[in-house]
Amino acid sequence: MDDQKHAGCASRAPHTVFADSLEEQQAQLDADPLLRRFAASCARLAADPHRPAYHYVSPESTKNDPNGLCFWRGRWHLFYQAYPPDDPRQHWGHAVSDDLILWRDLPYAIYPGPERCCFSGATLVEENRVIAMYHGTEVGNMVAVSSDPLLLNWEKVTGGAVIPCPPADGPPAPYNVFDPCIWRKGDAYYSLSAGRRHAGPGGGPVRADFLFRSPDLVAWEYLHPFVEGDRFTLIGDDGACPYFLPIGDRHMLLFFSHMSGGQYLLGDYDEARDILAATGHGRFNFGATWPGGVHAPSAAPDGEGGLIAIFNMNAGRPAEGWNQIMALPRRLTLVGRDGVAVEPAGDVESLRGPHVHLDAAALTANREVVLDAVSGDALEIVAEIDTAGAPMIEMDVLRSPDGEEHTRIMFFRERGYANRGHREGPAYSLVSIDSARSSTLPDALSRAPETAPVLIERGEPLRLRVFVDRSVVEAFVNGRQCVALRVYPGRADSVGVSLRAQGRTAQLRSLDAWRMKSIYD
Repeated sequence: MDDQKHAGCASRAPHTVFADSLEEQQAQLDADPLLRRFAASCARLAADPHRPAYHYVSPESTKNDPNGLCFWRGRWHLFYQAYPPDDPRQHWGHAVSDDLILWRDLPYAIYPGPERCCFSGATLVEENRVIAMYHGTEVGNMVAVSSDPLLLNWEKVTGGAVIPCPPADGPPAPYNVFDPCIWRKGDAYYSLSAGRRHAGPGGGPVRADFLFRSPDLVAWEYLHPFVEGDRFTLIGDDGACPYFLPIGDRHMLLFFSHMSGGQYLLGDYDEARDILAATGHGRFNFGATWPGGVHAPSAAPDGEGGLIAIFNMNAGRPAEGWNQIMALPRRLTLVGRDGVAVEPAGDVESLRGPHVHLDAAALTANREVVLDAVSGDALEIVAEIDTAGAPMIEMDVLRSPDGEEHTRIMFFRERGYANRGHREGPAYSLVSIDSARSSTLPDALSRAPETAPVLIERGEPLRLRVFVDRSVVEAFVNGRQCVALRVYPGRADSVGVSLRAQGRTAQLRSLDAWRMKSIYD
């Protein structure tokens, strides 16, 4: 693309150059008119009953994918696709946190120009700087660097695309130029560029991520498709928003398919051939991403052999002035060779307010038990249940007193596929979350139940950790699975919680619930 065509791509959103010291940056931020605008926008939008209290939401306008999650100088930095009202093209929005839960909004980080829009990408933290690599629409993949205390100032390497889009009138390239990630091995930088290739049955398109190498972030050499042995993903998938990171003694490639959603490949990194040999696969959503589903990942090492991953979640109902949210951050760890544990990450316990504890009690078969002591639209619930042969255990949240509105979380013991890797052990259980009766509002879109496998040993109790936050429900099961969706109760009294055992009596061992404080107060 010629310079004249892109001369008009400079952003119209406010842009400040900040000082290099943390003290000076803090003083500038305290007086920053854009941050004051953010605060006014948050105050105005707070009246929306479906705007979450403790899940991150952009301070103004709409948002999309999380990008470049990283830990720099003692703080977590979250970037995301932001759409400033002054210039509603994708910029990189920015927030910072000490604990992954309480986020402080910062000014927009990366602005378009020469690219038309700043699409998704990842970051690499080095000793003296942070490198961001992302897709710049119409030009190619870009690299920007920052080294100041709060990552407020970014400089684009070369000022243009370092991996240009192939010319439309030229021969076809053996790779796609799209969402990238970046890592370093030895003296070289490596990057994946997302896309598809026509290598499936009948020439159908399949997920692909194309590997590039560079000595200096400027000159990039194309090597080859990166993943070997992917028999897990579907015809029609693509490999958008890739994050390639070590987990335990193995490696994980997290990505988003525009067809079938967020997922990962687990495998071994053959560094001699620069290939990921895929041996396992998992998902982060279990149906279409829209409406109301989990969308794309951003991920970073947790410093202890695991990964921190965060996802955006799509809307299921129109909202004035905002739409998507971030899911709670999740910590992913390796269990054995092929298992992946998933638990909430960050100091979410710091948000706990008034507490209710319920002692052991029988859950009589086929009788719904409304928990009169537990209610609210911003809750954390931790329950342990001995299923005792009951084929299904159900927890309803955001329940109206007459049951007209409710969101169902259901657990089906050993009702999934057989575990072929452990034939003497249990089959997979299933956890399902259902929004079919979550809302009576005419413009709230329900979705088919999210249903995910979870391997629970025989005799092991069901442990549910459920987060309810106005228009989002996330359910973690025994630290091994998570299902989540957006819901939109239309009634102000849809704040109840109930339990039910189907077919046989089960035993509630304990239940604790907390009203959760807002991260915006």
